[in-house]
Amino acid sequence: MAVLREKIIAALDIGSSKICCFIARVGEDGRPHVIGIGHQVSQGIKAGTVVDMEETETSIRAAVDTAERMAGGSPIENVYVSISAGQPESRHFAVEVDVAGHQISDVDIKRVLDGAKEHLRNEERFVVHSRPASYSIDGVSGVKDPRGMFGEKLGVDMHMATVAVSPLKNLQTCINRCHLNLAGVVLSPYASGLSSLVQDERELGSVCIDMGGGLTSVAAFKNDEFIYADTIALGGNHVTSDIAQGLSTPLANAERLKTLFGNCFPRAMVRDQIDIVQTGDDGGEYTTTIPRSMLTSIIGPRMEEILEIVRDRLVASGLDSVVGRRIVITGGASQMNGLEDLAKKVFATGKFERHIRMGRPLSVDGLADATAGPVFSTCAGLLNYAATRPDEVHFHADAQPVLGVFSRISRWVKENF
Repeated sequence: MAVLREKIIAALDIGSSKICCFIARVGEDGRPHVIGIGHQVSQGIKAGTVVDMEETETSIRAAVDTAERMAGGSPIENVYVSISAGQPESRHFAVEVDVAGHQISDVDIKRVLDGAKEHLRNEERFVVHSRPASYSIDGVSGVKDPRGMFGEKLGVDMHMATVAVSPLKNLQTCINRCHLNLAGVVLSPYASGLSSLVQDERELGSVCIDMGGGLTSVAAFKNDEFIYADTIALGGNHVTSDIAQGLSTPLANAERLKTLFGNCFPRAMVRDQIDIVQTGDDGGEYTTTIPRSMLTSIIGPRMEEILEIVRDRLVASGLDSVVGRRIVITGGASQMNGLEDLAKKVFATGKFERHIRMGRPLSVDGLADATAGPVFSTCAGLLNYAATRPDEVHFHADAQPVLGVFSRISRWVKENF
């Protein structure tokens, strides 16, 4: 485990719907206690990608300023930032070295990780995360700590998560223009999993689905390691758009209807009537009444589509039977009524029973009720990452510190072993 180097840490979650900043003090037990919170409606961000630097900068400044004032006024300099842009990709690769039958030591582990380092140097995309999923000795996989064991060959199965460089540079530029430095970059679903899953879930194998405004992102964990990530360009904003189009109502009213009356899986036929504002042929607005079931018939198919895509991609990855028994759903769009029942229906496939629950931040202290919901899972997970996770290996093909947070293998091994 990494040695804590700072008592105050800051996290910045830059999403399509909101930008959130948490400032926390790390206790002696390594658990963050939040002392400052700021959140702002996201401007200049679409599907996690910066589309307007000035608007994004303004939103970041507002969120950070609010958090700093709540934390006592001292300005923060370094932030851990989530990223969902840049078409995240997740894959595994194996590296093997000879150990000639002797007892495996830290030197051998360093050699096999040095081999992984060379593999990363050839990667054209930015490597956000690269960690050993497991080790192997003479082809026998699943070894968590090979030190002290004997064998002829030592191998490592590395999980690598990458993003395109340009969207990351744009994000970094916005942050730097706010006079902030990047202390680390974390994939959004990884952060959400760290805050929403309990230790046993990460150990035994679980999937965290983070349903945001513009994107739905997925992370899988096994043996307390992050082993899979994926992103789907659909989220709560698409549900809002469906309502606006289906009911000919303004987007603002569609969002209101979704929040107040939305349901994606009613247990029985809902006979309530709700008032909606519609736009007429002349461009004017008028109020009419519709059955609430009509709203459900619009919301349900889109939410089901998102979950089906997640399910199908998990199956295609080959990890469904490994991590798919436990599924935790979090994020702002997860607050939709009926989602847990819908998820149980969508994931009711295969030969094993699945446990599905709704997730919220569990890994930090000091959150009020208003900020302890699933909307803030990613930001809370960033704090957990900053406080407890070891430095990881970040590389880009040009071997230059694109973000200034590159870790050396030797330091990484020292802190892990």
